[in-house]
Parts: sequence; structure tokens; C-alpha cells
Amino acid sequence: MNKIVVRFQDGRILKGISADFLPAKAIFHLALTDAAPGARPIEVRLAELKAVFFVREFGGDKSHVDLQIFDPSQPVVGRKIRVLFQDGESLTGFTQAYQPGRPGFFLVPADATSNIQRAFIVTAATREVTLL
Repeated sequence: MNKIVVRFQDGRILKGISADFLPAKAIFHLALTDAAPGARPIEVRLAELKAVFFVREFGGDKSHVDLQIFDPSQPVVGRKIRVLFQDGESLTGFTQAYQPGRPGFFLVPADATSNIQRAFIVTAATREVTLL
């Protein structure tokens, strides 16, 4: 089970638990955190998303701003990358599998103190992806 926050390209945000997210699948299921007891998980279509964020905590620290720089004392895990989304938000981190023609890729934030452990970025929701 993964704690995830899904951000849609239209700005909606949902939080919940998923046991069947796979990047190669077009659909996965999300048991919403605010759903009534016994409610069925909802179906989420990957094509509608900006990103899937795998988080430590659902609330996070609202005052924390993720650093967009790399800590030189941390080991490099993959390629350094900066993602600029269609909505203007940016995210900097590491990736091991970015290929422009694929529907998405995983990114681990540069900020080791981020609430985001890793994110699956939907390529169609990006404006620019830069390998650093």
C-alpha cells in the first residue's frame, strides 16, 4: 500500500492509498482518505494526471518549501533533472528512467527533507524537462 497524492492536470488534488499503481497501466485505484467507511476505491486515469506523489504523510508541512538545489553531500542516484510543468510549477530531482517518448517517469526530489519520497511525472503534463 502506498500513500499517494494525485494531482490532476485541471488542478484537482486527491489523497489516498493505492495498492495497484503501475506506470505501465492506464488506470489505477485510489482509496480516498476522506471516504466513508466501506467506500469503494475510485478509478484514476493516468492520462488525466499531472503527477502521482508518493508521500511520507498526507498533511506534510505546509510551511516547508522544497529546495530546488542538490545537496553535494548526498549521493547521486541516477540523472539530475528539472521538470517544468504546464502550470508553471517546477520540481528538481533525480531520475533513472527518463525518456522523452514515454508516458511518464519517476523522480526523487533533490530535497531529502521533502514530504515527497518519489513522484511519477506524467510527460504530457510537462512543458520542459531538462537533464542537468
